[in-house]
Amino acid sequence: MNRLLLITLIILINLGAIYSQTPTAESILERIDHNILIDRASSTTTMIIHGRSGTRTIQAKSYMRDGKDAYVEYLSPPREAGKKMLKLDDQLWTYTPEPVDRVISISGHLLRQSVMGSDLSYEDMMESRSLVEAYNAEIVGKEIFNERECWVLNLTSKADDVAYFSRKLWVDTERWITLKEERFAKSGKLLKKTVTEEVFYTENRWFPKHITFKDMLTRGDGTEYIIDSIEFHANIPDYMFTKAVLRK
Repeated sequence: MNRLLLITLIILINLGAIYSQTPTAESILERIDHNILIDRASSTTTMIIHGRSGTRTIQAKSYMRDGKDAYVEYLSPPREAGKKMLKLDDQLWTYTPEPVDRVISISGHLLRQSVMGSDLSYEDMMESRSLVEAYNAEIVGKEIFNERECWVLNLTSKADDVAYFSRKLWVDTERWITLKEERFAKSGKLLKKTVTEEVFYTENRWFPKHITFKDMLTRGDGTEYIIDSIEFHANIPDYMFTKAVLRK
């Protein structure tokens, strides 16, 4: 075989191997969605809010159904115990037992408000659409983050009704979970940063256990969101996803 032809074939084979190992941006989003999207689950969580005036810890019990409905009951500290939140598709209500015994519908600009004084907004809590459905994506490179090799993706929203116009993700190349994220307004202003501090493997998926959220428009030191326990495919009665449960 001609030596030049042989060299050319070797180069083409090596290039083919390289390109075959590079996933598409859409396939990366699909793998993230596979890990993160939940059918039915119940969980206990802890939020540690590092605010300007000190640190607060809030514990809650959460129930999720069909990837779009959620019910949250706050357990502690005593001043927050009994407060509840219910999400049914694109509708959201909160309940405060004392001293007002009041149910409030959260919509419009109110969705941008903080949840329990944390760095998470109601819009963050409402997010249930898959990344593939909500965003176009582009791979912009590879970087090492926290000693893990990551694909770096730029995401741009497909519609106007998403909380963040664009996002930048650092996605673990082996576990297909987002380790770092920056979320932006349409103007390009950085609104929020997240860092996944710890993950765990269960039910054939990698799932975040400990995430730090930082609202870049506030002066606090961020909010830690920790999943203490989670049960996938939980048997949750349907009444847990009705407005009646708020005052139950």
